[in-house]
Amino acid sequence: MPARLKKNDTVMITAGEFKGETGRIIRILPDKNKALVEGKNIVKRHTKPNPNNQQGGIVEKEAPIHLANLMLMCSKTGKPTRVGSKILDSGKRVRFSKKAKETVD
Repeated sequence: MPARLKKNDTVMITAGEFKGETGRIIRILPDKNKALVEGKNIVKRHTKPNPNNQQGGIVEKEAPIHLANLMLMCSKTGKPTRVGSKILDSGKRVRFSKKAKETVD
């Protein structure tokens, strides 16, 4: 099954506390079907001092959001769109916006 969303895609959150907000995907977690969206779903984690973080303390970071709750933002229309995939004549598989009917990079 081809990837519906990829790193650096601009997406809109369609459900939950951040419904209607947009952001950029910074990491995909394929084994969990989740993604980290930049600046959204921020949680606080209490961390112990370690070699990377001498101080320890409370760290704010993004928590994953399920891929089913994300929609790709169409670059042409600026609205959320569903994503399809097709195979070009050259044999390359590409994603395309179902709203604007054009390929997505």
